[in-house]
Amino acid sequence: MSMNVQMPQFPEPYWRELELQGFQALMEDQSFDITIVGGGIAGITTGYLLANEGMKVAIVDAGKILNGTTGHTTAKVTAQHNLIYDEFINHFGEEKTKLYYESASTAIDSIVRIIQEKQIDCDYSQEDAYIYSISDKYAEKIEKEAEAYKRLGIDGNITNSIPFDIKIKNALIMKNQGQFHPLKYLKKLVEEFIKKGGVIFENTTAIDIEEGTNPKLITRSGYKINSKYIIMTSHFPFYDKKGLYFARMYPERAYVIAVTTKTAFPGGMYISADEPTRSLRYTPYNGEKLVLVSGENHQTGQGPDTLKHYVELEKFASEVLGIESYNYRWSTQDLTTLDKLPLIGPITENHPNILTATGFRKWGMTNSMTAARLLKDLILERENPYFDLFSPSRFNTDPSLRKFISTNLDVAGHLLKGKLEFVPKDPSDLANEEGSVVMVNGKRAGAYKDEDGQLHLVDTTCTHLGCEVEWNHGDHTWDCPCHGSRFSIDGEVIEGPAKKPLNKLQ
Repeated sequence: MSMNVQMPQFPEPYWRELELQGFQALMEDQSFDITIVGGGIAGITTGYLLANEGMKVAIVDAGKILNGTTGHTTAKVTAQHNLIYDEFINHFGEEKTKLYYESASTAIDSIVRIIQEKQIDCDYSQEDAYIYSISDKYAEKIEKEAEAYKRLGIDGNITNSIPFDIKIKNALIMKNQGQFHPLKYLKKLVEEFIKKGGVIFENTTAIDIEEGTNPKLITRSGYKINSKYIIMTSHFPFYDKKGLYFARMYPERAYVIAVTTKTAFPGGMYISADEPTRSLRYTPYNGEKLVLVSGENHQTGQGPDTLKHYVELEKFASEVLGIESYNYRWSTQDLTTLDKLPLIGPITENHPNILTATGFRKWGMTNSMTAARLLKDLILERENPYFDLFSPSRFNTDPSLRKFISTNLDVAGHLLKGKLEFVPKDPSDLANEEGSVVMVNGKRAGAYKDEDGQLHLVDTTCTHLGCEVEWNHGDHTWDCPCHGSRFSIDGEVIEGPAKKPLNKLQ
C-alpha cells in the first residue's frame, strides 16, 4: 500500500477540524429558566429555539460542546432511517408510523429554513437517499418497504441500479433528502444562542439533580444551577430516577473513514440493507469530494478487535471507488431503544420538569430537531402532535418486551463472562502503544503502554453497574459491553451511563 493511503494513526473526525469558540466552566451557583445538560445537536438546537422564545437558557457540557456523537456523525439529514416504515406499520399501525415519517420530514424542513434564514454556509445539499440490497432476503424487504412508502405517501421508487460497482438486487430511493457539515451549521446556532442571552458552560460535569418545583442541577465541583426545567440531551441521561433507561436502550458503535477517491463520486446518499452495513456520502473538501464510508456496526464492548472494522471499510472503499488519499477515520456510538422510537419528554410521569431526549438510533440530525421542537412545546405548553409517540413513559409490549428480555440476558451474560474470565497476560508483556486486559496482583486490570513506555493501569470494573470493560484497539478506549459506558486510557468517562471514572491502579 502506498504511503498516501495509509490509515491515519489516531481517530479524528473531519468535522472537528473546524475551530470552535471555547467557554468557561461554571464557577458559582446560578439561576436560569432552563438548564440543558449536553452540548450536542439536540442540546444546542433546543437551547436555540428556547432562547428565541425569550427564555433564559444555560447549556452545560462535561467536556467541549459538539465533541460527542454530533462531532462524530455522518450528518445525513434524511427521513430514510434504514428499513423502518414497514416494520413500524406492523408494530404500531399506519397512523403512528405516518407521524414518525412526518416528524422527520418536518425536521428537515425546519433545518433548511434555519439555514436559509440565517444564511448559514454549511455545505448543505439536497440529495436523493438510496437503501440497496445485495441479497434476495433484503430485496424482498425493500419491496415491502416500497409498499410502506406508498401507503404513507412518501416520494420514492424502486430502481435496479446504483452508480457504483456493486452488484445489487434492488434499491429504494427517497427523493429530496439532505446532507450538511453539522459543525458549520451548529457553530452559527451557538452564535445566535449567545446573542439571544444564552450561556454555555464547558468542562462542567452534572452529577445529580435536587428535585422540586425549581430543580437544582448539581455539578461535580459542587456548584448548583437553579431552574424551572432541566433537560438532559447528554446522549445518555445521567439522571435516571427509576426510568430504567440503561435497560431500555442498547449502545452500538459504527465506524467511518473519509477518503478522496480515484473514481468520481456521483452524488446521492447510499446505505446497504444487508449486514455488515455500508454507507456512502460525500462532503465538499478543498475543492473536491471527500467520501465518507461508514458501517461495521456492533454492540459496544463486544466483537473482534475494533481496528478490523476500519480495515474492512478501507477494503470496501478500495474495491468500489479506489482510494486516492485516506484523510480521516473515526467511530461513533448510538443508542437504540427497544422499540426503535426515540424517548423524548419527562423522564417519568412523576417528573414533569426533568426532561430528556435520547435513543435517536443512527438518525440524530432529524430526531434532534424533532426533540428540540417537542421539548420547546412541552415547556411553553403548546400543542405538538408527537408528545405521545415519543413519550418516555410509553411501553409497547410488542416488540419491546421480547427485546427487553434478550437485551438484559445479554447484559447478564457479559457480566458473568467478565468476572469468570482467566487473563494470562501481564503488564510487562505489552509493547508500546498496546492496550490489553491483564492480571495485576491476581486481579483483572486494564493496561495501556503509551509511546514513551509509560504504563496506564485501571480497574476494569465499570463504575455504572459493575460489568468488566474491554479494550477498544481501534479507538484506544475502555468500553463496557453491558450498557456502553466508555473510558479513556486513564479511566476518565467519555460516554455514559457511568458518571464516575474507573479506579486508577499503581
